[in-house]
Amino acid sequence: MSHGGMLVAAPERWDEVCFLVPAMRALVASGLGTGILCPDSQRDFWETLPGLAVVSYPAKGKAKVVAGEIAGKWQASLVWEAGLAAEAFKIAAIPRRLGVNEKRLAKLLTHSLGSGPGPLEHRVRHYLSAVEELGVPTARPEFFAPAEMGVSPAPGTVLLCPGSDFGPSHEWPLERWEEIARPLMEGGQRITIASVDGGRGLGKKLVGKLDEGVEFFQASPLAGALPLLAVHSLVIAADGSLPHLAAHAGATCVTLFGPNDPAWKRPLGKRHLVVKRHVECAPCLLAKCPIDLRCQNELDTGRVKLAVLEKLGAL
Repeated sequence: MSHGGMLVAAPERWDEVCFLVPAMRALVASGLGTGILCPDSQRDFWETLPGLAVVSYPAKGKAKVVAGEIAGKWQASLVWEAGLAAEAFKIAAIPRRLGVNEKRLAKLLTHSLGSGPGPLEHRVRHYLSAVEELGVPTARPEFFAPAEMGVSPAPGTVLLCPGSDFGPSHEWPLERWEEIARPLMEGGQRITIASVDGGRGLGKKLVGKLDEGVEFFQASPLAGALPLLAVHSLVIAADGSLPHLAAHAGATCVTLFGPNDPAWKRPLGKRHLVVKRHVECAPCLLAKCPIDLRCQNELDTGRVKLAVLEKLGAL
C-alpha cells in the first residue's frame, strides 16, 4: 500500500464537493489513510485539506487508465454516484468497494451503505451518515470549519456574483444587482464583480452598468479562485457553485435562493445568510423556469439589502 486505506470518489458538482468536506476530514482524523479521487479541476480545492492524498485525472480520463494508476494501492473505496471513479474502482479490483445504496452502483460494489431515502436533511448529512456507518465519529466542530487559506479577509471588500452555473432560473434580475452594488460603492466598500462559467455573463453586464471603480474577476477555474474568494470579507451571490467555494475559503456569504431549497443545499456554516422568496411552485430545482420566474422576480431588493447590512455590521 503506497497511499493508504480508503480512496473516496469526489462528486462531480461543486456544491456536493463542498458538502463532502466534513466527512473527508473525519476520515482523515480517524487515522485511516485516506485519499480522494477527483478531476484535475478539483485538485487545488482538495489540497486545502491537510493529510489527504489527492489522486486526480484529466477531464477526458478513461476508467481503465485511472484503474491502472490506483490498482494495488488501496484497501477500500467509497463512491457516491455512478461514473468514471466507480468503474475505475471495479476495474482496479479494490478489495472493499463501498458506496451508497443506488441501483446503478449495485454491480460495482462489494458493500452498500445506507437504507434509502428519509426525511429532508441538509445534504452534508448524506456524506456524514455514510462515514458514521463505517464507525467514524463526525461531530467535531473543526470538521466544519473553513479551510486555512493563509490569507485573511480584507476589511471593506465585497464580492458580488450575479451569475449562476446552475441555470438562469437561479439568477436574480440584473437591475436589482445594480441596486445592491451602488449603495455599497457609495458607502466606501471595495467592490469586485465575479463572473462564472456556465452562466449568462451577468457579471460582465453588471460591470458595464456601474461606474469605474469596480474590479472584474472571471472565477475560472473555480478551484483556482479560492484565494481571491478568501480575501473578501463578504460575498453576495446567486445560488450556484461560487458561494459554496467562498464559504469553504472563509468568506461570509449572503446567497440568493430561487428554485433550490436552502434547507437542503445552503452553504455550510452558521455565519452565512440565505435570502429567499417563498412561492408555491418552489422548490422546483429546475435550471430553466417554465412559467414566470416568480421566485426571483418577487424577491424584494429591500430584503437583500437588510441581509447585506446585517452581515456588514457583523464583520
